[in-house]
Amino acid sequence: MADKLAIPLLLPGPPPPKSIFQDQTHQPNTTIATPSSLSPLLQELLLQKSISPSKNPNSSTSQTITHHLPRTSPSPFFRTHTRLGKSRDPNRGKPWTSDQLSPQGKLILQSLLNCTSKDSVDVDEILNVLVQQQGGVGFDLEGLSGDLLGIIKRLGFEKNSELALSVFEWMRKHKDCEFLLKGPVVAVIITSLGKLGRISEVTTLFNGITNDKFPIDVYAYTSMITACANNGRYREAVSVFKKMEEEGCRPTLITYNVILNVYGKMGMPWNRILAVVDGMKNQGIMPDSYTYNTLISCCRRGSLYEEAVGIFEEMKKVGFGPNKVTYNALLDVYGKSRMHKEAMEILHEMEANGFPPSIVTYNSLISAYARDGLLDEAVEVKSKMVEKGFKLDVFTYTTLLSGFEKSGRDESAVRIFEEMLSAGCKPNICTYNALIKMHGNRGKFPDMMKVFEELKAGDCAADIVTWNTLLAVFGQNGMDEEVSGVFKEMKRAGFVAERDTFNTLISAYSRCGSFDQAMTVYKRMLVSGVIPDLSTYNAVLAALARGGLWEQAEKVFTEMKEGGRCKPNELTFSSLLHAYANGKEIERMCAFAENIYSGAVEPQAVLLKTLVLVNSKSDLLIETERAFLELRRRGYSPDIITLNAMVSIYGRRQMVGKAIEIFNYMKKSGFTPTLTTFNSLIYMYSRSGNFERSEEILWEMQAKGLKPDRISYNTIIFAYGRKGRMQDASRVFLEMTGSGVNPDIITYNTFIGSYAAHSMFVEAVDVIQYMIKHVCRPNQSTYNTVVDWYCKHGRKDEASMFVHNLHNLDPNISKEEECRLRERIRKIMF
Repeated sequence: MADKLAIPLLLPGPPPPKSIFQDQTHQPNTTIATPSSLSPLLQELLLQKSISPSKNPNSSTSQTITHHLPRTSPSPFFRTHTRLGKSRDPNRGKPWTSDQLSPQGKLILQSLLNCTSKDSVDVDEILNVLVQQQGGVGFDLEGLSGDLLGIIKRLGFEKNSELALSVFEWMRKHKDCEFLLKGPVVAVIITSLGKLGRISEVTTLFNGITNDKFPIDVYAYTSMITACANNGRYREAVSVFKKMEEEGCRPTLITYNVILNVYGKMGMPWNRILAVVDGMKNQGIMPDSYTYNTLISCCRRGSLYEEAVGIFEEMKKVGFGPNKVTYNALLDVYGKSRMHKEAMEILHEMEANGFPPSIVTYNSLISAYARDGLLDEAVEVKSKMVEKGFKLDVFTYTTLLSGFEKSGRDESAVRIFEEMLSAGCKPNICTYNALIKMHGNRGKFPDMMKVFEELKAGDCAADIVTWNTLLAVFGQNGMDEEVSGVFKEMKRAGFVAERDTFNTLISAYSRCGSFDQAMTVYKRMLVSGVIPDLSTYNAVLAALARGGLWEQAEKVFTEMKEGGRCKPNELTFSSLLHAYANGKEIERMCAFAENIYSGAVEPQAVLLKTLVLVNSKSDLLIETERAFLELRRRGYSPDIITLNAMVSIYGRRQMVGKAIEIFNYMKKSGFTPTLTTFNSLIYMYSRSGNFERSEEILWEMQAKGLKPDRISYNTIIFAYGRKGRMQDASRVFLEMTGSGVNPDIITYNTFIGSYAAHSMFVEAVDVIQYMIKHVCRPNQSTYNTVVDWYCKHGRKDEASMFVHNLHNLDPNISKEEECRLRERIRKIMF
């Protein structure tokens, strides 16, 4: 499958509105419940002698005719040209008032507000009062439309979406619905429901209106795109934009700004973003400062700092002076591009031009430093914030927490969290996501799920990042069943897989060793209309790298660069290095390393850390030390993965002093040793004269709250077995099974090898019988071990007898295997 891998970025046609993973949206029940008695306010209204003062006292024509006549003083709620986001509503930012409703409209509104629930009122009956005639004189439809719009606005302000939706449905059923639904009413109801996160109902409502062939104006389309975008439904937002263009509804500047923001969130290729800008200019709509700021922000995801600078310069050239938002966006691009010097220069330029840094500015700097593991610098920025009188917010604390977690400094992460709580700063969903990731990455799944339950029980609701984090955690631990289970729960919770989810699934399944499954997810991603981005390429490259498929990785890398589809970043190069290392292409790996050292490829922290890791994995001591020293020389701080790589290679080389030096540095610097750290130390001591120390390391690990895995126990069993201390080995085996860790073929083969090495062949055969009884099939190594040790002790006849009787021991052994073993005895002896 890997040979046929290709990642077409430009897909034909617009993406479909729904993911194949998305459950069918059910129509919400907007039918009003059984009618109840009218409220006192409505009774009062019906007793009035005049329902409404006539807007045209000389006219007695029916409302179906008069509503076509122009008015000299249109209703304040009937706006034909209102710029979204620039509402003229005098209540904007203030408590809502109903001064502009008619007297009857006010009474109707009050009656609706007095209802405790949708089921307690017949909305149809209440609203019909508003249009009842008395003495042949009725409301003109324009006034009715204004009152209804005002009522929907107020209900939306009160977050009573059920009643607002019921009022809207009444308008849809009215015989003059085409007039009543003109103006901003559709946009208002979409916006109200969208703000409450009721996006499925928004979609159903919008589709229902379009299916009724009701003309949708640009404001309704823009509100629909905004509602989808604000609820993370980016593909649906793009689909609505495409439909809008196909229907001949010309987007406004605001529409373009919204869709550009969506493209940025989706990580669309830069050429696709520029195509939208070109289309906008071809329509005679020129960018404003908001457009330019949005375009700079679009450069963040792909680390397109050169493109961001180009937009920045063009912005100034056409007369738009940069503002605080512009500088913060550009600083963020530099930060995500790991260009700390340039980020600081933007900070200084910002201050020089009269824009003092805001908390957003400082948080961007902290994020940039934390991303590269420069946590001392990040803490320094935090201290500067406090000195300047800024109150640290949830983003400051969460960014630092995530940085410490990523570097493996769990105690520091916990201290930041405790400081956050003591400062009265309430955690948000990002904080919980960071805690879930921290516990998950350490294999502390009970703690992870405890945080998840706390999240659901509190004010926060799990978002798409939460689910993606769970998928990533289970994936990197090789728990493919849990990955599939979480994905099902995610869909059941109503979340639609977007690009980040697909990318996470590709990485998760490849980490589980399910490369075919990872590529199946990729194909589904394309079918769903999701366009691959840099993260997708990197996820696929990482999957190829794990399999050592370096040739295919090079093809994907070439495809990325061709046509400017995606600009490779440090993670791309990192995956190439891993592909070479896992493919045993040491020469290519070393040649790539020289490009990094020489500056042909910028030697960023991620690449230098990767060099430490791949060289350690390839057991290249000198090259590992060189990369580690270069990392320190350039002022980058190592993370826990880098330090573990150093402990591992020193441990394998029995360089005990060096390994302990790194281990002590970890503890001194606040890093939290992981299972990998302790397993490397266990391995080192198991092969040394001080082999008993390996079990002491296991005890230290358990005291730290870490659960030993199969590798931990197998290594200690080997340490005792090679010294003939089978009683201790058996004791560790019982502890292993008692803790819930199941033995594997390596465990049993270690016992068999140890018994055979000490001529305890009866005990070795007992282990084979135990294996078969406990459904662990012996492999070639199992039988080779017994036969080889018989022959080594000159006991050829016993070796032959062992093979001759093997069928009694293992009824499932094949004739081919018996023949292979006889041939092996013959070759060893002669």
